[in-house]
Amino acid sequence: MTGLRRLAPGFALLLAVGALGELVGAATPLNSLVVTIALGIALANVAGVPASCKPGVATHDLWLEVGIVLMGARIALDSVLAAGVPLLASVVGVVAFTLVVAEGFSRRWFGLQRRLGSLLAAGASVCGVSAVVAVAGTVRADEDQIAYATSAILLFDALTLFAYPAVGRLLGLSGQVFGIWAGLSMFSTGPVAAAGFAYSDAAGQWATLTKLTRNVLLGVVVVAYSVVYTESDSSATATTLGGTLRRLWRGFPKFVVGFVSVILLASSGALSAAEIDALTRASHWLFLAAFAGLGLDIDAADLHRTGVRPVTLLFVTLVVVSAVSLVGVQFLF
Repeated sequence: MTGLRRLAPGFALLLAVGALGELVGAATPLNSLVVTIALGIALANVAGVPASCKPGVATHDLWLEVGIVLMGARIALDSVLAAGVPLLASVVGVVAFTLVVAEGFSRRWFGLQRRLGSLLAAGASVCGVSAVVAVAGTVRADEDQIAYATSAILLFDALTLFAYPAVGRLLGLSGQVFGIWAGLSMFSTGPVAAAGFAYSDAAGQWATLTKLTRNVLLGVVVVAYSVVYTESDSSATATTLGGTLRRLWRGFPKFVVGFVSVILLASSGALSAAEIDALTRASHWLFLAAFAGLGLDIDAADLHRTGVRPVTLLFVTLVVVSAVSLVGVQFLF
């Protein structure tokens, strides 16, 4: 009970911000999830998050994962299967292309330290901060390099979750095209889902599905960096493989298994329409809590301290990858 009491104030704050975002969204043309993030950012950077609330606010990633699992109830399996091969090929191609672009630019144009460039490339190509943390041990990055990479990724998470829907509407993209595009080219899972649902419900589903498919490739990226850095770094030890396997397991997005399971369960007819509707409502409220936490976690002061070169590298990489992936998605879908 002590642990629950410690988390309760922060969780109550997440629900309060989420409920206010829902009310504003219902009363205006604005999307409630985006309003919730904006309210969280404003509260965190104007009034600050009370110390008593911080442990509970830190659970927002968990609510995002549970919300994604429950969202599987409204994903049509036949649509997923129809997009299967083109979607998988797009994910693999964009991840590989992003790695090549970011690694190449970091060395030839920006002169970044090799390990910092690898952290930024991993974060941009797979799953944002989670990829930075997973790859950091493999490339033996120091704390400053991890801090720079994390701050730069978070900056673009904050910017793209608002910019992408605006660009999508300007270009008149369909929900499916926008969702797959966002899932392929944005950095972190939370902002991808937020941007998708800000655009439309269909876009949110496709964005989340695409991003989860991309997240699964984290293991491949960690192994690839492990091989590259083991061959080039004489300080590598015989325990590198064991450490890599542990990082793979810790970094693997295990909630993806639950997401796929719920899709299969709903598609099999085991869930009634009322049960699917209840899971959908629960997923929406969990997203509200998660996105409130996402906003509350954005500290403008931390983002201001981000180095110029890492930010510029990510900006150039994002522009190139976004443009190429959008052309590909429009051609395939």
